[in-house]
Amino acid sequence: MEKLQKKINYQFKDIGLLTQALTHRSMGSVNNERLEFLGDSILGVVVARELYQRFSHIGEGKLSRFKSYVVRGQTLALIAAQLKLSDLLILGPGELKSGGHNRKSIQADAVEAILGAIFLESGFEVVNAVILDLFKEYLDDINPDDALKDFKTQLQERLQKFGETLPKYELTKTTGKDHNALFTVTCLLQAQKIQVEKEAKSIKRAEQMCAESLLKKLKKL
Repeated sequence: MEKLQKKINYQFKDIGLLTQALTHRSMGSVNNERLEFLGDSILGVVVARELYQRFSHIGEGKLSRFKSYVVRGQTLALIAAQLKLSDLLILGPGELKSGGHNRKSIQADAVEAILGAIFLESGFEVVNAVILDLFKEYLDDINPDDALKDFKTQLQERLQKFGETLPKYELTKTTGKDHNALFTVTCLLQAQKIQVEKEAKSIKRAEQMCAESLLKKLKKL
């Protein structure tokens, strides 16, 4: 757990809180569900305030869309992967046997639980700093001047129109260190059996590149 604490730039005084944040409900009554509830609320407040301060000219509707992008489960799962939480999750025998360590929803919940634990131990300003650091890439990637409908949105709406399965984006590789990191994302369209892979300096950009490529392929079908 020492490596995890270094990655989030926070050292727990009570390591039991961190242990609880990593403990799934399949382990019994002492688990991370209440911490997850708290962390989810704190994350929403921190991100909403940050967006409000960054984009003073943007209306409520667009701010809500930006917030949803930052706090969505997929983003939390990507952060969990960067933190290597799957190796640290504490699961009951049944969940362990069914591969719970690799379940992205469980990993995402653990991220929120960790944030809740930090808030309980050190208060709002400390967890605010941790959140802004962990989610910096996603906050910095937001460009209010982007087209109202980005490639991912266009792809999703096209698939929904025909009642098809939505695309699955997956971070498959990270190379380099810190600010020089490159992220490789793959995206699969199950119905058409089309998969693309793109590399970029941010996960969001790689996802957008995947969506753009898939849109072009669909138009040729």
